Amino acid sequence: MPDVNLTESRLTRTSAGTMATGSRTSITSTSTRRQRRIVRAVVQVAEAWRVATEAVAAAARWAGRTVRPAGAVVVVAASLGLAFGLIFGWVEWMVAGSAALLLLVMAVPFLFGARAYAVDLALTHERVVAGHGVTGEIVVRNESARPTLPGRLDIPVGRGLVEFGVPLLRPGQDTTEPLEIPPLPRGVVRVGPVTTVRSDPIGLLRREHAFDDVHEVFVHPRTVGLPSTSAGLMRDLEGNATRRLVDADMSFHAIREYVPGDSRRQVHWKSTAKTGRLMVRQYEESRRSRMAVVLAAATQEYADADEYELAVSAAASLGIRAVRDARDIDIVTGSEIPRVVKGRLRAIRHVPVISPRALLDGFSGLDRHENTMPVEDVCRLASEANERLSIAFVVVGSAVPLGRLRQAALAFPVDTAVAAVICDERAHPRMQSIAGLTVLTIGTLDDLSGLLARGATS
Repeated sequence: MPDVNLTESRLTRTSAGTMATGSRTSITSTSTRRQRRIVRAVVQVAEAWRVATEAVAAAARWAGRTVRPAGAVVVVAASLGLAFGLIFGWVEWMVAGSAALLLLVMAVPFLFGARAYAVDLALTHERVVAGHGVTGEIVVRNESARPTLPGRLDIPVGRGLVEFGVPLLRPGQDTTEPLEIPPLPRGVVRVGPVTTVRSDPIGLLRREHAFDDVHEVFVHPRTVGLPSTSAGLMRDLEGNATRRLVDADMSFHAIREYVPGDSRRQVHWKSTAKTGRLMVRQYEESRRSRMAVVLAAATQEYADADEYELAVSAAASLGIRAVRDARDIDIVTGSEIPRVVKGRLRAIRHVPVISPRALLDGFSGLDRHENTMPVEDVCRLASEANERLSIAFVVVGSAVPLGRLRQAALAFPVDTAVAAVICDERAHPRMQSIAGLTVLTIGTLDDLSGLLARGATS
């Protein structure tokens, strides 16, 4: 009997322990489910808040693009009129609010069809000379299955804008309009993208859609024909003799006595027979003529923008003549330097000289800079970049004195002929030589051709 009671007692305790464990397990699982529900609810609330925030932001962006100032006034009038009319029972306010709301509702259909157009913009030329305009045409086609209401096309041209009215178009119908861009100044002008504009007659709402077709028009500087570089200040196209003496070349220098190591092929037998000693020929090293054109780029070096344009045209004319004569040429100008590192950084910009078109395209993108190196430093970097220069042209404005021009000339090797071109629209054309520096002063672009021709025949 005692054994039986002991066994029953143990069974009772075991059953009680099992029940307690099950109770704890049940409580734990319930707590875990509750935490999961809380986490899920927090995640759903956060997701709903994110969606609502994005929707409000998108609506705000849409309203900012679509609702014009007049439309914003009408929206405020409709909101206040209906609100005050319903709250205070003011019939006049309710009528005003209802009228404003009706105007907004009537303006909405005019926004439809902004993406129904297919627009093709074509320009007759994408490279013109400064002072000339550009012509082209624009074709608008209705690609939707229903007629489109009249609209408008906006075509950005640089900082300007050209507008076209589009009539009512049936499905599949197109219309062609000529495009005439007025004379443009030198530069790279961006034409496009074409933007369709849908707006109601009152101007409350506005919807725009921009296409991807963008054209870049290179407006080249004016140039003038110059004398060939085979004469005058730019002679020696095939190469010129230097002061370095070598054993074999094209320019004969003298005959000297043979020294061990000389080539037997250079022995001058007639002189050897006369003197009774081996005599050899000696030559001056010839090198291909290489030319540099340095264009001053600092705003302080020119009296005004027109003077800088004259300098760009003069430098471009010199470059075009050299490229057409197949001369090795390097065209450099100052590059913009950040103000924080001005004085510690040196940088120049090279104009491409692969072809006349590439050269003129490069000149189209040049501009003056407030923070750039003075022309003397640009000449120094140009000299370091070209070891074998035979002639260099330095094109500057009237604000550069002769003392700085002489410093610029000293940056080049002693055997490099340096000519300075001073652009001064108020001066008379003249050519002068100052301490070995040839200075050409021009007032118009045609003066450069006349002065170089005079130098070629003198």
